Amino acid sequence: MLTQILINGILKGGLYALMAMGMSLIWGVMNIINIAHGSFIMLGAYTTYWFFTLYGIDPFVSILLSMVLIFFLGFFIQKFIINFVIGASLFITLLLAFGIEILINNLALLFWTADVKSVQVSYGGANIEILGAVIPTVRLFAFLLAIAVSIILFIIMNKTWLGRAIRSTAQDLDAARLNGVNVGKIYSITFGIGTAVAAAAGTLWAVIFPISPTMGGHLTLKSFVVTIIGGLGTMMGPLVGGLSLGIVESLGTNWFGSTFENLISFTILVLVLIFKPNGILGKKE
Repeated sequence: MLTQILINGILKGGLYALMAMGMSLIWGVMNIINIAHGSFIMLGAYTTYWFFTLYGIDPFVSILLSMVLIFFLGFFIQKFIINFVIGASLFITLLLAFGIEILINNLALLFWTADVKSVQVSYGGANIEILGAVIPTVRLFAFLLAIAVSIILFIIMNKTWLGRAIRSTAQDLDAARLNGVNVGKIYSITFGIGTAVAAAAGTLWAVIFPISPTMGGHLTLKSFVVTIIGGLGTMMGPLVGGLSLGIVESLGTNWFGSTFENLISFTILVLVLIFKPNGILGKKE
């Protein structure tokens, strides 16, 4: 029983980690709390839904298409909208992100209506057994894909020129400019990468859970909680935060019931802010 609960928590935590990585990246580099982040996750989910229902493309294949499409959407939103408030106060950037969220959500309602939808693949009912625990195959695939995307993002950030440019822009703007980094372009690419990772999370979410145009707000809060728990300023923070939250939620909902899931999440958030405000892996300022 305990093994089943822990594995369920780890599988869900992997998805939480992927959701939070995009938010953490944008926050760490641009100092913007993207409260529209959940809307980009929702767009990734519905893009996958469209590819599946209109063209029959398997979600684990169309995830790449969703990521590319939402990357360019995020790139141009940063370039032509958010770029105008870079360096502005936190209040202004929050207002703008809130406006973008409202716009995206209402367009989603227009295109897909408020009806709850789902992506039901033919192998959705298949299970495998590990250590006596029964695991739905799609959840295991989603977890492995979430880890794979996280590793690719980690390699890009640590082993490529683009990753070094993004990290130098986050650490010292003037030094980055002196070294020939086009900071404006790096901001747009960073936002695009953040939204592409959100789209990947949305694709995996659509395979496991029902989707609706209003799902973004809830997922933004989850991403925010995971980012804070893991700690801002480190690539491993979202992964540690996501797995921690997933396991604790799984244990907590088993004892107290699923209706207490959000209460458990925000209780952990409050405890982290009180006893370790920089998060588990966050750097001290």
